[in-house]
Amino acid sequence: MPLVTLEGVGKSFGDNRVLADVDLSVEAGEVVIIIGPSGSGKSTLCRCVNRLETIDEGRILFEGRPLPTESRELARMRSRVGMVFQSFNLFAHKTVLENVTLGPVKVLGHNRLQARARAQELLERVGIADKADRLPRQLSGGQQQRAAIARALAMDPVLMLFDEPTSALDPEMISEVLDVMRSLATSGMTMIVVTHEMGFARSAADRVAFMADGRILEIAPPESFFAAPRTERARDFLARVLQH
Repeated sequence: MPLVTLEGVGKSFGDNRVLADVDLSVEAGEVVIIIGPSGSGKSTLCRCVNRLETIDEGRILFEGRPLPTESRELARMRSRVGMVFQSFNLFAHKTVLENVTLGPVKVLGHNRLQARARAQELLERVGIADKADRLPRQLSGGQQQRAAIARALAMDPVLMLFDEPTSALDPEMISEVLDVMRSLATSGMTMIVVTHEMGFARSAADRVAFMADGRILEIAPPESFFAAPRTERARDFLARVLQH
């Protein structure tokens, strides 16, 4: 059974139809990377998976069950789905360590000492253990995004969603975040990643989904997608982005 299934998903904002008849399934341990032009619905699709946005048509299944609507069940489901955004969304007045321990203590009810020990392990894993006592404003953008990844991992999610996690970063900081994500992918974490980083999509994806005009036009392993995209729209997109 796939970990996540989207069936005929549609979504509109007023008269603007941002998702149209989207079908997608993601197996446990799989890395699916969603690419496509700006405004194609990629970020909305990502946000619908953990119900930050509600859908108008179709259904989304997580672990074989429809996304819950009742607040307690929804909170339980979201605790199993980590999400990393373009903006880091760290609590500005709390240290990096406090940011990472807050969810496990408050939401999962973990012992504070155990949560701190686990947080230190995760900060080590993302390469910023020496920044544990710093406030977010004392970190570079890349370090803040790595702290955000550690915070999401602290909830022990079964799925990680990344919504253009490097788009707000300076070029020299992008690789440090992508390296952490690449190591997560090789560790077997199930991931849905919206990104403009074609090199990362090529190297880390099990499958690449190409979106345009609210639809997934094709989905394929990266080697076949980048070598021979099937649709004219995907060929045009790759011709533009791979020239730069």
